[in-house]
Amino acid sequence: MPTWVQVVYLICAVGFILALKGLSGPKTARRGNLIGAAAAVVGCALPFIYVDHLEHVPLILGAIAVGTAGGVFGARKVQMTQMPQMVALFNGVGGGAAALVALLELNHMLDVQAALDALGGPQVDAYGWFVYAATAFTIFVGSVSFAGSLITFAKLQELMTSRPVVFPGLPVAFGGLLLGGIVLSVLTVTSASIGIGIGLCLVGLLFGVLLVLPVGGADVPIVISLLNAFTGLTVAAGGYVLSNTLLLVGGTLVGASGTFLTLLMARAMGRSVANILFGALKGGSTLGAGVASDRPVRSAGPEDVAILLGYADRVIIVPGYGLAVAQAQHTLRELVDVLGERGTKVDYAIHPVAGRMPGHMNVLLAEAQVPYEQLVEMDHINGEFKNTDVVLVVGANDVVNPAAKTTPGAPIYGMPILNADEAKQVVFMKRSMRPGFAGIENELLFDPKTTLLFGDAKESLGKLLNAVKAL
Repeated sequence: MPTWVQVVYLICAVGFILALKGLSGPKTARRGNLIGAAAAVVGCALPFIYVDHLEHVPLILGAIAVGTAGGVFGARKVQMTQMPQMVALFNGVGGGAAALVALLELNHMLDVQAALDALGGPQVDAYGWFVYAATAFTIFVGSVSFAGSLITFAKLQELMTSRPVVFPGLPVAFGGLLLGGIVLSVLTVTSASIGIGIGLCLVGLLFGVLLVLPVGGADVPIVISLLNAFTGLTVAAGGYVLSNTLLLVGGTLVGASGTFLTLLMARAMGRSVANILFGALKGGSTLGAGVASDRPVRSAGPEDVAILLGYADRVIIVPGYGLAVAQAQHTLRELVDVLGERGTKVDYAIHPVAGRMPGHMNVLLAEAQVPYEQLVEMDHINGEFKNTDVVLVVGANDVVNPAAKTTPGAPIYGMPILNADEAKQVVFMKRSMRPGFAGIENELLFDPKTTLLFGDAKESLGKLLNAVKAL
């Protein structure tokens, strides 16, 4: 590889780092995205410039065209509520691509070694054991990421049950596949063959399926983040095998950020990563029965809730996944603007795992041009609830469920929550009495200071907005 190409790859790698830095703030996020995209385009275009006698160019260009068309179509058509599923698919195809490239590289390495051996003379190891080890790692973990990501997509898209799937002998099968992956990886280093590589890939696919099947409920997005870290590590290992600086740096960035995000999400859920992955094997899960309650609650119409909001000095909005489903963020923003004009101080309380993934609510509200200064993270706003006149919960449930603090046997026990129960009045906007994603009742719904406004969030917010304007 010419020196100038290595320098350009290094510049692209710096571009990835700057892109990640840009994504840390709303004012620089768009620029960061553009920098990262430009670096990726340059990195993909370089081989066409410096590689002599590049083979299969029409097939490569055709694949790029198909991938570009699919990516543009998907990005334009995907709903905000389906963003985690899209992330899972993108992550999965990344891991699968890394595994396929590693398989092809293993075949190439075996051909080179066979050619050297055919020359006779002293036996020469063309690559060394570490390259074979990195190749085996890429094949196995990339396959795990691909298969596991497809299962997470199916769970979130409701193509299969989102409940934990367990069966007798699952721990034994899981352990057997892990042991088989280790054995085949060692064989790849000591006596590599393409058959062993394919076997390692198949074991990785099965292991990925069994890794995600026992995961249920609100834990699925955390597993997506973990698999994203896996994909990053496989890309980094593939970059080492291919002697490609850009892949090495880019994969390391993804692996590190994915690992960090996984730990942050697990902490936000008040649980360990091991418990999230294997809790269902001993009967634990974040998905409860999910049966709608028939206990009596206090409900009201839009006009009554408008009076509560219109004459409040301090209001906190708690947005959730239901807001995204109803696509009601624009109406909510207009309601907040009207309340602001009446002199009411309004903020949005953002739980770390509001929606389905970190940042989900931030992006949703940014789409409605909500000022970023009004989005306040849980740690910074929890102390203000006790001085709040009204908390308006829109499409959220588990993130304000007191069971996380008061009920040791609850699936979400230990998860940090927004202290909405400390406010003077609480208004829940819900379609029905069905529980949240964790599948358990929220005792705050039955609190005497809680009022429920039933109906579709967008329609109810529209009526509420008109009622506030009429005050």
